[in-house]
Amino acid sequence: MQVITAPEPLPALRINGVVPRSVFLAGSIEMNNCVDWQAQFCDRMQEFNGFIFNPRRLAWDNSWKQELTNPLFHEQVSWELTAQDNAQYIYMYFDPATKSPISLLELGLYATSKKLIVGCPDGFWRKGNVDVVCQRYGIEKYTGTSEYVQSAMTIHIRELLRGK
Repeated sequence: MQVITAPEPLPALRINGVVPRSVFLAGSIEMNNCVDWQAQFCDRMQEFNGFIFNPRRLAWDNSWKQELTNPLFHEQVSWELTAQDNAQYIYMYFDPATKSPISLLELGLYATSKKLIVGCPDGFWRKGNVDVVCQRYGIEKYTGTSEYVQSAMTIHIRELLRGK
């Protein structure tokens, strides 16, 4: 497994425009509001032979202005969009302790991509919206407790990637 964290360079290897055996970890990040589920996912995927794109930037600074003209902010958002465009699968997790507005935006952006796997535990404030979008676009979705959702999604991703 090779974890690539923002803003590290993304791999150049492509097959039909997609990095093979790769997963982007989309979803809740809101610092101090949710656990580092991305690290937990990576721990459960130790035997995975491929790339995991993790947007959780180690040197994130909450004082950065979230504006197009801020080069560090622009770099982060561009990295995330490029990594999602190039990932084989996008694992999107909505933590009930967060609002995750950017994750909701990304759900809309990638709803028709056929590479989303969504986890939306009971208690997420916009679960109904997530449910309707997933139903409409045939997106694989997991619900229930946070622990169940994360476990089920990890098993599903392992199976998908084993077959590729």
